[in-house]
Amino acid sequence: MRDMKEEIRNFIAETTFCDPTSISDETLIFDEGIFDSMGLLGLISFLESEYNITAEDTELQEENFGSVERIAAYIEKKKAA
Repeated sequence: MRDMKEEIRNFIAETTFCDPTSISDETLIFDEGIFDSMGLLGLISFLESEYNITAEDTELQEENFGSVERIAAYIEKKKAA
């Protein structure tokens, strides 16, 4: 799961021009102003293509996408379903 978190972190950093070392697994990416709703759309697109999952509208909640840790857990849950 470490590689997955690094890929997610790098995607966030590349699309927001943030230093990837400033984004920890627990950094709240929306609360910290790193991502907004438009960033979320790009993230969803990346996750769907990279991890072959489909995010349902009802799943687009901060509990699933609020941090690198939450995103990785969400992907693991989707892949297990």
